[in-house]
Amino acid sequence: MSASLQLTGGTVIDGTGQRPREATIVVEDGRIVTVGSGDGTPRSSGDAQTLDVRGKFVIPGLMDANVHLILDTTAEVLLLHRDRYADLAIEAAQLALRGGVTTLFDTWGPPGVLAQVRDSINSGKVTGSRVYLAGNIIGLDGPLTDDFNPPGTVLSRKTIEVINAEWECGVGGNLQWQTAETVGDRVCQYIAETGVDFVKYAASGHGSPRCLLFSEAAQRAIVEEAHRAGLTAQAHTSTPESLRMEITAGADLLQHPDITGIVPLPADTFATIVERRLPCAAIMTTKAHHEWLRRTADEPWATVLRVQDANNDRLVAAGARMLLTTDAGVVAPTSYSHPQFKSVHGEVVDSHLELGSSHVNWLRSAIERGMDPMTALQSATRYIAEAYQVADEVGTLEAEKRADILVLDSDPLADPLNYARIRYVIKDGTIVDRDRLPERPVLTSASAFGA
Repeated sequence: MSASLQLTGGTVIDGTGQRPREATIVVEDGRIVTVGSGDGTPRSSGDAQTLDVRGKFVIPGLMDANVHLILDTTAEVLLLHRDRYADLAIEAAQLALRGGVTTLFDTWGPPGVLAQVRDSINSGKVTGSRVYLAGNIIGLDGPLTDDFNPPGTVLSRKTIEVINAEWECGVGGNLQWQTAETVGDRVCQYIAETGVDFVKYAASGHGSPRCLLFSEAAQRAIVEEAHRAGLTAQAHTSTPESLRMEITAGADLLQHPDITGIVPLPADTFATIVERRLPCAAIMTTKAHHEWLRRTADEPWATVLRVQDANNDRLVAAGARMLLTTDAGVVAPTSYSHPQFKSVHGEVVDSHLELGSSHVNWLRSAIERGMDPMTALQSATRYIAEAYQVADEVGTLEAEKRADILVLDSDPLADPLNYARIRYVIKDGTIVDRDRLPERPVLTSASAFGA
């Protein structure tokens, strides 16, 4: 058998928890064949391309447990790019790949468009990070609503309805009127019709974060339908009670369990999370970011953010299973002053919403909070793959897994900033031409909106 790619002489940190070691990685047809001894001797013959990575550090491709390939849902962007939503998503997936994030989990967006982009990337027709998607957050309405961006009185009702329908797909806010049985039936239909990879629902409100949206029976119905389809389930939560209800319903992954409003994580819920090793997709930000927030945030959000910061410190100190989570995407320059983004973009210090770079800020934050550097690396690789039940494909550098590989110039365990010092990004055994990404910029174009 002839390998298509071979990496020799590098220090391999394979994501399993093993100590770093010099090893040769042999790749065939996009998958890892061996991770062997590091003497640099070729492990195969033929037309294999060999990369001498002596002095470099070889780790699994990074992952992000919560992104939005179409994040900028301001009316201006949605209308000006009405026929280019796929291009917006591809641009975002390419920016992430350029930054070394080879796998993304999109937790809110229009399922039809995102499924098209996912399939184009997976088939090799389009370059980009591997995408798994949930589509709409079940129980929430579309982007031009009070749940996200109140549309005001400028747009016609028909225009608003058409745009929102692409996100909602029958599982929007009207689902809150239904019985638990009907909720389960609608979710079953949604899964079958959209082909989503996992399910996310709203246990609490988004535009009104203190509101509980579904009963415990309805939440169980949603989770059960996801499990019946072989998918993982998670919920958007923003209060202690919505988080408790999500856990009771049997969710597989907790999306931002660090956000509990103005009160800390209750002791019993905290203990359950830690003892059961429930995966925590927590938006952790740096000390510098929180110093900036203290100067700029208004109440009650300043208190909410302080509580979130303290919750994350507690979770890390207790050894909770944390997952790298940014909530990131791409925003047009003209949207920096929009209410949805002005507090997290533009002049902000260490933003967590910049797809392709903010993952490094998450890793910096993890280390600042006392997380062991190896654990931080696994939080960005193996732990996410396990939480989403795709660890047989990605997340570690082991035989038979997809050859998603990041080659760094410096040791990431010595300094999290080294995650940005990239020599090669390899996805499915192919070296990515990072200089060409994004291939067709839209929101990042120098001419976008006349910028």
